[in-house]
Amino acid sequence: MTDLPFITDPSQSAAPIHALRPAEWAPWIESRAEAMKRLAHAADFRAQAGRILIVPATDGSVERVVFGLGESASAMTFGSLAQNLPSGEYRIAAAPRDMPPTLIAIAWGLGAYAFTRYKAAKRAAPRLIAPDGADMSEANLLVCATWLVRDLVNTPANDMGPEALHAAAQAIAAEHGARFTAIVGDALIEANFPLIHAVGRAAHEAPRLLHIAWGEEGVPRVALVGKGVTFDSGGLDLKTDAGMRLMKKDMGGAAHALALARAIMAAKLPVRLDLFLPVVENAVSGRSFRPGDIIKSRKGLTVEIDNTDAEGRLILADALARACEDRPQIVIDFATLTGAARTALGGDLPPLFCNDDALANELAKASAEMHDPLWRMPLWTPYDADMDSPIADLKNTGDGAMAGAIYAALFLKRFVDAPSWAHFDVFAWTAKERPARPVGGDAHALRASWRVLKQRFGKA
Repeated sequence: MTDLPFITDPSQSAAPIHALRPAEWAPWIESRAEAMKRLAHAADFRAQAGRILIVPATDGSVERVVFGLGESASAMTFGSLAQNLPSGEYRIAAAPRDMPPTLIAIAWGLGAYAFTRYKAAKRAAPRLIAPDGADMSEANLLVCATWLVRDLVNTPANDMGPEALHAAAQAIAAEHGARFTAIVGDALIEANFPLIHAVGRAAHEAPRLLHIAWGEEGVPRVALVGKGVTFDSGGLDLKTDAGMRLMKKDMGGAAHALALARAIMAAKLPVRLDLFLPVVENAVSGRSFRPGDIIKSRKGLTVEIDNTDAEGRLILADALARACEDRPQIVIDFATLTGAARTALGGDLPPLFCNDDALANELAKASAEMHDPLWRMPLWTPYDADMDSPIADLKNTGDGAMAGAIYAALFLKRFVDAPSWAHFDVFAWTAKERPARPVGGDAHALRASWRVLKQRFGKA
């Protein structure tokens, strides 16, 4: 993992940034020169949330920046500075004491991101001198993880199909000396991954299960699983054109799990890591699986296909069953699984489903500490019967149009045999620019998950 170019050398001449709340503004500006007072008055700047006042020097360069925090802004607001300031070097001259400097650095790094594979950036991102007291190793680790998710998700399906995602995972395994295996195409049937094979068999690029194994025996075992549907047409239950438009991001769960795995390996967290990525394209051809098909899963449960567009839970079912066979202490999966999750909580707030109250509480605490929002939703067992099938053990949808995210989580739960399991139904996308979050592919619940794993196992 290499350092990202959002931090500059402290020996550089850098414009100071004064980040102020409205209550601090009046005494701060009162002691300044009349020219600055007139500039602030003309811009109607009063430290409102997100407002940026650039104070020019006599030579036209940036003399200083005043940044408004409003009454309740978090440290992540600093990401908007990296998104909006001119190229150059900056330093934090003043910031509230309740804003951790590490989070300020992370926010800056997230805001500095640009996806440049197909189009050059309009300007070089501004660079920041590391804030005093910031853990820059931690900041770099988490910014790298998020940039990886964004790069993978932003890449269109013609360049990020199953083979390309396979290559990306293999390269990361090699980077960290991890063991990498792949079960591809009809070998999935021989290895007993029938659901993964069924969903992906119609595509030109074969379905596959990727496995990265890292760490030594005798330490706690952690399993990560990520949904890797590189494009989702909906299968024979074809999506609309609008519903298909962003389906390059349907491998966002795999991107999250791979990024978290890379962070674990880069930090040398003392765990035995297993990463499982079921990778397919849900395409349409004469080999497509069909509504009404019944497929026996790896776990032995038979699944009646009610809708081919509920395919992500099918490939996750086989992968989760495999992950649990090694008896990990904790299993975390990420998946762009349901539109119902977006209807319930919107794109910014991923639902968490968890079978372990202690783990759910740790994730909620880490979410608040890392300003990485999530919201726990129930594994509501009275809905379980709505997935009953008269001719199979279960079907892949629930009855009716409501509670879709809960049905999906309950479906996955049937295939999980682990005491501590967390499932994140992520959007993996930012539709409207926000501080530290440019439009495009994005990571959700990644910082919170990392913090919990580090706190649980970092001192093992």
